[in-house]
Amino acid sequence: MKYWLMKSEPNTYSIADLQQEGQTIWDGVRNYQARNFLRQMTVDDLAFFYHSNTKIPGIVGLMRVVESQVIDPTQFDQKSPYYDPKSTTDSPRWQTVKVEFVKEFSKILTLEILKVRFTSEELLLVKKGNRLSVIPVAPEIASQILEML
Repeated sequence: MKYWLMKSEPNTYSIADLQQEGQTIWDGVRNYQARNFLRQMTVDDLAFFYHSNTKIPGIVGLMRVVESQVIDPTQFDQKSPYYDPKSTTDSPRWQTVKVEFVKEFSKILTLEILKVRFTSEELLLVKKGNRLSVIPVAPEIASQILEML
């Protein structure tokens, strides 16, 4: 099992939305490095749900990968902001995963707290200029994050 951190803006899709729906396809990722991380995910991997682009960004919950190597359907939808005209059904460019809700944390583990606790070598999230929406988290760092909650 591997650990990940996946970002979403809460006004677009929040931990409460995932809790209500139970499961979702993590669609709309349009960065090749983040996509490559999504391709590495396997069933039962755990991911920290991170609220980004909000007044207090931070880790708010936990989710589990329930299906991997999912073709992102938004790449074919011409009405979607994630439409990719270079992608075809024979050769899709964007894969993703399906995740399920595991837990909403009782407190937000804020970006500021994470910056104090971890170096950029330990947790890519705190690296200056990092904007990836999907990043790996080393198991020992994931354990430390879970202990902080």
